[in-house]
Order: sequence, then structure tokens, then C-alpha cells
Amino acid sequence: MTDDIQLQLRTVNVTRYVTPLREGGSLPAIAEADDGFLYALKFRGAGQGVKALIAELIGGELARLVGLKIPELVFANLDAGFGRTEPDEEIQDLLKKSVGLNLALHYLSGATTYDPTVNKIDPLLASKIVWLDCLLTNVDRTPRNTNMLMWRNELWLIDHGASLYFHHSWQNWQEQSLRPFVQVKDHVLLPQAAELEQVDVAFRLLLTPERIRAVVQLIPEEWLRSEDPADASPEERRQVYFEFLTNRISHSGIFVKEAQHARQSLI
Repeated sequence: MTDDIQLQLRTVNVTRYVTPLREGGSLPAIAEADDGFLYALKFRGAGQGVKALIAELIGGELARLVGLKIPELVFANLDAGFGRTEPDEEIQDLLKKSVGLNLALHYLSGATTYDPTVNKIDPLLASKIVWLDCLLTNVDRTPRNTNMLMWRNELWLIDHGASLYFHHSWQNWQEQSLRPFVQVKDHVLLPQAAELEQVDVAFRLLLTPERIRAVVQLIPEEWLRSEDPADASPEERRQVYFEFLTNRISHSGIFVKEAQHARQSLI
């Protein structure tokens, strides 16, 4: 991989709403697209709107860059006429609010939810996932809701929509980029994450500013627009994501030490 990197996601058109995934708070759904594949579809019209999609996109593609397994992410276009025959009023309303570009993950048919009492993860893999979640400030990888799947005897990451919570207010983002991730104490893989220092060295080399830039360039401009003309422009917001992540990586020792401290209190 060179430093002059360009990333690209496929765009598909949603052709059929199959079934809701009721365990998700934002009513994601299994849907079929015009490429014939099934996807776990995340809607822009759901509770946290496009910010959850941005977090999903950034988290997923950063995970892919460091070699973790994540289902293919695609942009999923929803036509204005889609879902008119949906009998569930709540779902129909969600579909109407989600016309345009959404985000979807390739559906892993037959996958099972990761169970920490059954599935044992080696320390290196656990450390990679904990490190990434500390970078992303991902609060949603707990024993109650692991957001990981076992598929073909391998661990796959899903659902990064609760990451990057600084962007829900945009206030003091520079300060937030330097904060330790105290919620790591609840991370389902923290007890096994014994190789955080080794991972820190490797991931700081992998996640160069050029590669971070390539990931944030994937965010569709329409997801970055605000209805308030006084707000930051799409490019200014894109730059904030870039600076937040690069600043956090360059000071990764802050969140690594917090994770190690939290782990020591568990073992």
C-alpha cells in the first residue's frame, strides 16, 4: 500500500426490504440490492442520522486498513418510491426519511453473535480491536452488546455507529481528541488484550495521515452538509474528522495507558 492511497466503496441500489433487525436501536434492516446480495442496511433517517453512518464508515474502513475482518461496506441508494407498500407505519416513515444515500454491510448469512464465554480470542487480536475502539471512542463493544460475529470460524467486526461521539456536539473536539477513553473498562475483549504496546507500534505505522485522509475522503458531501448556513462547510467538517483522528493517533499513548490501567484492575 502506497502513501498515495485512494479508497472507493461500491454503490448499490436497494431493491427489496426483507426484514428489520429489531435488535438494533436504529431499526437497521436486511435488504436486497440490485447486485443480488443481501445487506445489513443502516438508514440515514434513523435516530442519529448521517452521523451514525459517518462513524460506521470511518470505523469500518479503518478496521479494514489495519487488517481486521469487517463485511464489505457499500453505499446503498434508496429510491423515493421505495417502501410505499410497507405495511408497518414506523418502517415506512423511516424509509421516507432515508431517501438517497445510505450505508450497508454485506450480510454474513449464518453468522453467530460472538459469545465471550464460548469463543476465545487470542491476545494479539483482542489487543488490536481494543486499540482501534479506543481510537474511535467506540462505546458499543461490551459483554451486553459485543457487535462482533463469528463467521466461518473467524471473528468479524460490525456496527461502529456509536463511535466518534465528539461529532454530536462538535464542541472542544481538539480537547476530546486527547482524552483517554475511560469507557474501555467495559470492553468485552479488554481482559485478553495483553499486547497493546506491540499493537500501538504497529498501528501507528499503518495509520499514516495519508491513509486517514483517504478514509475521510470517502464521506459523501451530502452527509456533511448542515441546514444552518452558519455551520461549518462540508470540507471544514471533513477536516475536523481528519485532525481528530490524526491527533488521537499521534497521542495514542494516552488511551493505551488508560486501557492498560483498566485491564490491570480486572486481572
